Amino acid sequence: MDEPVLFVDDEPNLLEGIARSLRSRFRIHTATSAAEGLRVLQSAGPFMVVISDMRMPEMNGAQFLARVQDLYPDTVRVILSGQSDLADTIAAVNEGNIFRFLSKPCTPQSLLAAVSMGVEQHRLITAEKELLEQTLTGAAAMLVEILSMVSPGAYSRARRLRHYVLALAAALKLRERWQWPLAAVLSQIGCVSLSKDIVSKIEAAQPLTEEENGLYSQHPQVAGKMLQAIPRLEDVAAIVSHQDAALSASEIPEDLRLWDARTGGIVLLRAASVFDRHAIKGLTAAAAAEAIRAMRIGLPPRVIDAMRLLPIAGRDHVLRTVLVVDLAPGMVFDEPLLTMKGACLVPAGQEITPPLLVRLQGLVAGVQVKEPFRVQVPV
Repeated sequence: MDEPVLFVDDEPNLLEGIARSLRSRFRIHTATSAAEGLRVLQSAGPFMVVISDMRMPEMNGAQFLARVQDLYPDTVRVILSGQSDLADTIAAVNEGNIFRFLSKPCTPQSLLAAVSMGVEQHRLITAEKELLEQTLTGAAAMLVEILSMVSPGAYSRARRLRHYVLALAAALKLRERWQWPLAAVLSQIGCVSLSKDIVSKIEAAQPLTEEENGLYSQHPQVAGKMLQAIPRLEDVAAIVSHQDAALSASEIPEDLRLWDARTGGIVLLRAASVFDRHAIKGLTAAAAAEAIRAMRIGLPPRVIDAMRLLPIAGRDHVLRTVLVVDLAPGMVFDEPLLTMKGACLVPAGQEITPPLLVRLQGLVAGVQVKEPFRVQVPV
């Protein structure tokens, strides 16, 4: 009874019969048109299985199920087809839009078997997706931990970019793709090839020399090549590689629902990257958005409009004066952590991560630091 299934057919009597025969096994929803089916999907979805009649007015079953695929790609789609619609139905199956089709009239036993197989297929899809996401997330977490130890400044930027990508996706009401936050948090791993001076300048919004700028501009491609070696991260690698690339309006569908994982990720990470560069200079979200609009770098106007209300990463903190023993993950250094001789151990703006905290605890055992110092603490 926990498996939600949607039937769409313009014959109410048929829907009533289906509901009576299957409601003891599945949670049945029905709709008498494609338009009503889309409304039910929005209000009660997602569904494990959607079964649609082929011949319906205004929008046929293949067209309706193609919309279902766009909105809910994990939903298993089945079509009911009469003999006269057989050629169109076979074409739809061969194009990959349909899991399978049932011929009318369909016996209750055949219908039950098809729905049961559809539910099982959905479980397999979901299980594989969860395993993939957990595996990739674990691998990404390891890479990010390495980045936090090798280049704390780049790690802080990656965390901010993830914050902005998720905030933009929410503001635009986009269906979140797992590739987007993953690409954001991995976007700076190419910075392991850069000197700490270059990364520190970027974090402090200081100008780079021509040589430094040339080196820094290569980090997205360095990261992209690293990620290409990991199976199933092709889209993530493409997103990361294009984070600083100029965008072509012709390559970005005007309808946000048509943004796939790669296109949406490239737009969002590009937007987050340029927004962050303005935000670290102290601009408000609205001022940063207007400055970006004037740059004319190919970002869709609605994306720039969404920037105006973005919460600035790191500005929802309070200042505290602490000692090294008081440090905890999530705090951000408001001033550099210096030794008594003036050497900088950690730059201002660096977020404290568990690996960094362990490293600092080891350092202060043999090096005297200037205490107390200011940190930003999340509220």
